[in-house]
Amino acid sequence: MLEAAIRIFARNGFFSSTISQIAKEAGVADGTIYLYFKNKDDILLQFFSYKAKEIFDGFWMAVDEGKNSVEKLRNLVKSHLAAFQSDIDMAMVFQSETKGNHQMRDQLNEMTRKYLSALGDILEQGQDEGLFSKELYMGLTKRFILGAVNEVINTWVSSGGKYDLVSMGDPLVNLVINGIGAGEKLAPTGP
Repeated sequence: MLEAAIRIFARNGFFSSTISQIAKEAGVADGTIYLYFKNKDDILLQFFSYKAKEIFDGFWMAVDEGKNSVEKLRNLVKSHLAAFQSDIDMAMVFQSETKGNHQMRDQLNEMTRKYLSALGDILEQGQDEGLFSKELYMGLTKRFILGAVNEVINTWVSSGGKYDLVSMGDPLVNLVINGIGAGEKLAPTGP
């Protein structure tokens, strides 16, 4: 029923979707939906609770496979992109419907906190390894990476998923690494 709901939300938009449409897509009676969910908002919340655990478990496994901070960052970004590419309906609903949903705010904040924490661990490891600059503004860098990944996903969703999203992972990580590498310092700009 959750997967059917997300397909309907992706096709029609959350607010235009009805419980009847979801029930029909799931192949159940309307009343069956109400045995499991209070309303559409509850369906959306439960779907993202279920999906977030699944996706984040995949993130952590991918990160653990990295031998150093660069591999861990690459694995995290590619796992993130792969999770969204594997379910374009979920990607569409997540990118369009959850941002303005006040009931989702706590869940989104918790997911963001976990993601930023993982990024922080990777960046600190990279600093210890001498692969990332010791002068990073950690909060800014973590949000820059997450924002870049989200924008790549937004662009892919806007295109209707017309290209391989995961193929954007390496160029994105390369851009980040080359921008925050521990190489020669640049002279400060400005007066």
